[in-house]
Amino acid sequence: MAVTPSVPAADATWLVVGLGNPGPQYAGNRHNVGQMVLEELAGRAGASFKKHRSGARAAECRLGTGPGGRPGPRVVLAAPTSYMNVSGGQVVGLARYFGVAPEHLLVVHDELDIPFAAVRLKRGGGEGGHNGLRSISASLGSKDYLRLRVGVGRPPGRQDPADFVLKNFSSTERKELPLLLVDAADAAEAVLTEGLEAAQQRFHAPA
Repeated sequence: MAVTPSVPAADATWLVVGLGNPGPQYAGNRHNVGQMVLEELAGRAGASFKKHRSGARAAECRLGTGPGGRPGPRVVLAAPTSYMNVSGGQVVGLARYFGVAPEHLLVVHDELDIPFAAVRLKRGGGEGGHNGLRSISASLGSKDYLRLRVGVGRPPGRQDPADFVLKNFSSTERKELPLLLVDAADAAEAVLTEGLEAAQQRFHAPA
């Protein structure tokens, strides 16, 4: 079994995927927070999205700052244009086109089991019922990719979680949302430039 380095290789190309559903009716949903983070990253890099042959919207750029103040790694930011539960095909198409292995794939997605405004990072593991992750794992034939889990919290009362994530953020949450997107984008950059363990130490709040 190959050992994944704790610090990313300087010449590695990364694929950063923001999950969500297509169309303006879904744009503000909790389920689309991954694509909101992607827009924050693209804005920082001055990158523009274009339609890729895979069907996804993609933007090539460099993110963050590497060792010695050098430009950060080459990154492909990608937003699938398919629905969440079938997004794996476009993600695999992008990974194959750009020659990105699972260990250099970072998927940004909403997470019910994390409080709103918190972010967590991990490699591999289960999908926790998330249909976007399930589709990606099945299409890749691997779960050994990185996940940036953006907390949206649990639904109140007995509300169905599937309905909850397809609702827009509340008015109170929207006031804090810009800060959450900045934190999540910072965490993504840290993974790419510093490695998973260092990024976890920076962004995981004490228990």
